[in-house]
Amino acid sequence: MLGRRNLLGVAVGTAAGTILATAPARAQPVEIEYWQYTFKERVEAMDELIKRFQAANPDITVRHVTVPYDNYRTRIAAAVPAGEGPDVVQLYYGWLDAFMQAKLLQPLPKTVFDPATIDREFFPIVGNMKIDGAYYALPTAVRALALFWNKKLFKEAGLDPQKPPATLEELITVAKATTKRDGSGNMVSEGIALDVAGQDLHWIREGLIRQFGGAPFSPDGRKVTYTTPEAVAGVTWYTNLVTQEKVSEMGFMTDQVTAFKAGRAALTVDGSFRLGAFDTQRGLDYAVTELPAYNGKRSNFASYWVNGITSKAKGPKFDAAVKFLQFVTTEEAMKLWMEKVGELPARVALAHTDAVKNHPKYGPFVRGLDYAVATDFVDESAQRKIMMDMVDRVVIQKMPVAQSLAIAATEEQKILDTRK
Repeated sequence: MLGRRNLLGVAVGTAAGTILATAPARAQPVEIEYWQYTFKERVEAMDELIKRFQAANPDITVRHVTVPYDNYRTRIAAAVPAGEGPDVVQLYYGWLDAFMQAKLLQPLPKTVFDPATIDREFFPIVGNMKIDGAYYALPTAVRALALFWNKKLFKEAGLDPQKPPATLEELITVAKATTKRDGSGNMVSEGIALDVAGQDLHWIREGLIRQFGGAPFSPDGRKVTYTTPEAVAGVTWYTNLVTQEKVSEMGFMTDQVTAFKAGRAALTVDGSFRLGAFDTQRGLDYAVTELPAYNGKRSNFASYWVNGITSKAKGPKFDAAVKFLQFVTTEEAMKLWMEKVGELPARVALAHTDAVKNHPKYGPFVRGLDYAVATDFVDESAQRKIMMDMVDRVVIQKMPVAQSLAIAATEEQKILDTRK
């Protein structure tokens, strides 16, 4: 059903600031609701965009509602069918199938959001949002993963603070050199902060498994393929950081973000959206580099959050929602989002400008997009839990990696089998 394109291309389209002509102005005031999950930098960025939009469109008021991430999806699923809640909603790209099945979204009008123009100007993974030739949602930004390192901890360990690990082998060497324990053997500072509930599950699936020669799924996305010896080797490398190398502990200082922000982890893998939070952390002297290679091979994970118009929006509210969605996908909006949040412009031409590609912090993420894969989820939440449980069985229950992967594969295949 979906127009799927997993590999991010690098073909550059035009740098148009809008997609097509704006919708006609309304004489009567109208108010719409915009919902997103609670994330400080995202909230601040959207507040600024709404301010600019309303200044240019005084007849439209946008009510900005934020909801804690843990119950965000359920709140939307309950509100929209009841005719309440958002007119424009932000959702993770991996939730599209579920939102469509629940009939929570309506197609974007082709007269305004021309599919051919979107295909040409946006990163190809945005094609995951196209169903039967029409787009149902569009992103302001896209993102990839990169390796963050703490320069201060490098110096304290006698390492060159300007030379991050370029390979997985070097990563282990650095992590060992920067791991600190007290006299009782308790972790004081991690060589690398790990958290499968964060971005590590994507690093495992689309990064490490592929770097070791495996693949998480068949090319059509219908079969689980991560039980091969190559895939097992990739997952083993990751879990060994905890079980064998002892350079990390799951749950140290609660999560990987807290540990790195507090200066208690020398390395961590995270998304470009984390730049805003790390940049404002007092005393944190960090830098960013591309994910380490293995035997010369690189692989990365790409993702994005999109904005769609819910089935609740009708009449003047729909027209206002269309106009607002146009604005948050302009170059102006994408530049502001990058500056405030750290995520990369969804328009290829803007992301590939010299100022972005050569930026010391944005650049590694942009380069990572060139070899990144966006997982073709059926049920992102359920598939996420399967990967988390898989790692827990290895790290906590001491189950062999191959056995734990086999259990995960059986569970995940049942989910893939529901795909129409």
